[in-house]
Amino acid sequence: MVLGPVLVGAYFVGSAVTTIDRSRSADRLAVAATAVQTAVDTLCQQLRAAAEVVALAADRAVAAGQVVDRGLAAAVRVTDVGGQVLHATTPLPAAPWRDCAARTPAPASPGALAVRVDLRDATGVARGAVTAAQPVDPAFVARLAVLTGAAVTLLDGSGMGSPRQHTTESAGGREAVLGAVGGLDGEQVVGTADGRYVRRVGPSAGQPLSLVLSVPSDRPPSLYAALVAAVLLAVLLAVVVAGRLARVTSRPLVELAGAVDRVARGDLTARVPVRGRDEIGRLAGAFNRMARETGTYVAALTSSRDQLRGHLEVLGDTLASTHDLQRILRVILHSAIAATGARAGAVLIVDSAGLLVAQATEGLEVPAGGPGPIQVPLGDLVGAVTVSGEARRGRVEPSVAPPGEPPCRTYIAVPFAAPRDGGAVRADGPSPRAGGPPDGAAPATFGVLVLYDRLGGEEFDDDDLGTLRTFAGHAAVAVDNVRVHEETQRLSLTDPLTGLWNYRYLRQSLRREVERATRFGRMLSVLALDLDRFKHVNDTHGHAAGDRVLIEFARRICGEIREVDLAFRLGGEEFVVLLPETDAVGAAIVAERLGAAVRDTPVAVGGFAAPVLVSVTVSIGIAVHPDHGGTGQEVLNAADEALYAAKASGRDTCRVAGAAKAAASVLPVPAGSDERPSRADARREAPAHPGAGNRSETELAPGSGAGTPHGPTSGPHPPRQSRGR
Repeated sequence: MVLGPVLVGAYFVGSAVTTIDRSRSADRLAVAATAVQTAVDTLCQQLRAAAEVVALAADRAVAAGQVVDRGLAAAVRVTDVGGQVLHATTPLPAAPWRDCAARTPAPASPGALAVRVDLRDATGVARGAVTAAQPVDPAFVARLAVLTGAAVTLLDGSGMGSPRQHTTESAGGREAVLGAVGGLDGEQVVGTADGRYVRRVGPSAGQPLSLVLSVPSDRPPSLYAALVAAVLLAVLLAVVVAGRLARVTSRPLVELAGAVDRVARGDLTARVPVRGRDEIGRLAGAFNRMARETGTYVAALTSSRDQLRGHLEVLGDTLASTHDLQRILRVILHSAIAATGARAGAVLIVDSAGLLVAQATEGLEVPAGGPGPIQVPLGDLVGAVTVSGEARRGRVEPSVAPPGEPPCRTYIAVPFAAPRDGGAVRADGPSPRAGGPPDGAAPATFGVLVLYDRLGGEEFDDDDLGTLRTFAGHAAVAVDNVRVHEETQRLSLTDPLTGLWNYRYLRQSLRREVERATRFGRMLSVLALDLDRFKHVNDTHGHAAGDRVLIEFARRICGEIREVDLAFRLGGEEFVVLLPETDAVGAAIVAERLGAAVRDTPVAVGGFAAPVLVSVTVSIGIAVHPDHGGTGQEVLNAADEALYAAKASGRDTCRVAGAAKAAASVLPVPAGSDERPSRADARREAPAHPGAGNRSETELAPGSGAGTPHGPTSGPHPPRQSRGR
């Protein structure tokens, strides 16, 4: 216990001393770099002034000598435009000369610093140049070292080679300094193995030389030895003190350790004798209290676990056994109330009007305004949870309770949304024919699970929030599962292009309607419809135009039949209509109206420069149960035979199947007759048998034959016998 803090302290002391030393050395190097920059810049300005004096003098040779004599420059050279030397002082510094204006590393170690000034005549034409130079030699580097207080090394052209003896580093530390320079850039400072800190300077504006500055470390050389000695001393003292404490505290601690082992094995009745009022005694007393409270908590948790497990089993069974959304939501709400100890609660879902409508409630009073469900606006309190998408809990003062919200003292509300992207879920349930709302039509959060007034007067806590999030997740999954189930049911029974029922639902409906007609002694008429020469439409105008004709034909069928009648698309251009409680005469009237609705108004096909009107006709075969068959398949086959007869007689007409195994007969009402039956006749106000006359869309199937949602071109359909129409 003592050794750890001592080691950590020693480490931090050593690190702090090293960091301070490095920081101080970096500051010294920064000052030295500034001094080098200032000194070289001052020298360059001096050389420029000397060159300008020579350039302005009438006798440049005399002026150059005076500049050198006064020490303003070590050498002056005058050249013409072609670079020919006109005059130069002696001796000249060794080449190459480094221009003070250069900012990139030199290709070779410079022999001198130089400033070049152009010579121009009165008209401004260049006539040559004057260059003033100062040698860069060991004496120059030594002056920089004295000026900066740091060791200075002049690098060669690459910046990583030998210094050509232009250095003030000691012979022993020179290699270490040059080895540390390789990766340096900018103001970076690194240390060497022999305890020096190194920084690279230049080239930069006004300082074209590549220099390396180094300063010795100020860290005491015996620092780490002293730290090691301190650690060893602390360890020795710790051993002595630990031995003393062990004799005093070993027995109580052994007893405490034994009790802890018993508790770890599940024996919450373990207790430790309290032998005094010191720290060990207080620890023993705290352990005894902890053991008692832990036993109480474990018992409560066991009871809560069993209760929650029962609720989850009920919830799982409900989710797996039913698609009744109301029942599922009631089970979820009841489980959430039981798990949190709330007085009341509700599951609310956003409806199309933007209100939160209660789908399941428990413990809440019906609003005083009427018997309808509770409706909460998307405003304060619970309504704000849907808008923000964030869970909320707290206390509500009666004087500031938002209007429309159930009265309560405390509340907790958790939003929920669909677990995957999909259509909006309304308060009245998913639409069986909805293809999904447009983008942005529904909020991300479409419902809220809210509980009110925790029993016992306490506010809801974070544990309740976590529990409620779990049940809200179940509610979201339940809503989405019901939506997906209903949507899957709809897609499996409808034609994606026209929105009519498909062949699968025809078989179900035909069997059901035949059984109903047989039970009540009623008639059932079947119309088999086929568009004439539809292949010609596809070949002439394209399949997109053909799809448009099929969609419009389906729409016109739905406009001419009752709500209790059912329209189907078998595939391609073949359709079937079931007319419950309708005899052959009534079916003929409907067939005539369907033929006229198709024949009289051509279909406008878009996708061209101007809409194209496509004229189509339909052939119809009629069969009646029980006259033409005792089973649904027999009646459908009879209608198909009658359709074949209509096709064979010239198309654009309809035929009624004859008696069993007899040829089809011509209708008494001609297809092209001008004496059209009235709309009232078409609707055939015959008394409906029980269960048929008042049936709604939802009683018939998950959608209505009157709807025509459009979709992509239909896929494969169940095969039917082809007559070569």
